[in-house]
Amino acid sequence: MLHEYRDDIQELKQKDAHFTRIFEKHNDLDQKVEDAEAGRTILTDVELEILKKEKLLLKDQAYKMIMDYRKTNA
Repeated sequence: MLHEYRDDIQELKQKDAHFTRIFEKHNDLDQKVEDAEAGRTILTDVELEILKKEKLLLKDQAYKMIMDYRKTNA
């Protein structure tokens, strides 16, 4: 997720527990989506769609936190 901001992500993970929780939850959902799409986990289309939307929301939140961090540390 957001690989181009790798350095900022590492710094935020060390400084901000809320960011870390968002980041880890996103990665957990990413794995669940991947498992469902590969057939390793059975989910309905609705369940999969809910996971994808939640994952996207978390990514948006993380992106906003990264952008705010970059503004204050520029």
